[in-house]
Amino acid sequence: MRRIMDAVGASTEPPTSLPASASEGADREAFVRELYEQHGADLLRYAARLLGGDWHQAEDVVQEAAARALNHLDILRDADAARPWLFTVVRNLVIDHHRSRQIRPTEVPATERPETPTADHIDRMLTSQVVRNALRELSAQHEEVIRLMHYSRYSVADAAEHLGVPPGTVKSRSYYAIRALKAALRTRGVLDGTV
Repeated sequence: MRRIMDAVGASTEPPTSLPASASEGADREAFVRELYEQHGADLLRYAARLLGGDWHQAEDVVQEAAARALNHLDILRDADAARPWLFTVVRNLVIDHHRSRQIRPTEVPATERPETPTADHIDRMLTSQVVRNALRELSAQHEEVIRLMHYSRYSVADAAEHLGVPPGTVKSRSYYAIRALKAALRTRGVLDGTV
């Protein structure tokens, strides 16, 4: 009912002096109050029964019927005419509600759980592809030292023996190769500037 009063534009407290337009608003408010007092409970029960016990929707239907009644003040002033008119409007609104639900079926919440993500290793595969492409940008010496020490897990001594260079050279090449690889990965957006 409060929504109807707000829609009518009437206040809930009677003003002391009423201009013509305010007098009409107070008249409309009094009319809606009278409708609710005389027919509101019966209309609400009737609408709820037609709607299968949905009291919230029934309240909306009754409020809509009262709002429509405001457009027919002249014929509904007679109490004998108001009651059948209101029940007919409520019935028609419920029929419209049922029709609209048939056009757009009720949404049913999903009972199944959403799929749990599985480890498909796509991210890992894409990252390794980016790293391989970055390795190709390195010099042959840097690429070879990274492959030996980080992929084949050679120790510094084993890598030095395999390459035929002193261990200090392997350490130096490894250091600069990693720096060059990080720079290449930064340009590809894989690493940020803090690493």
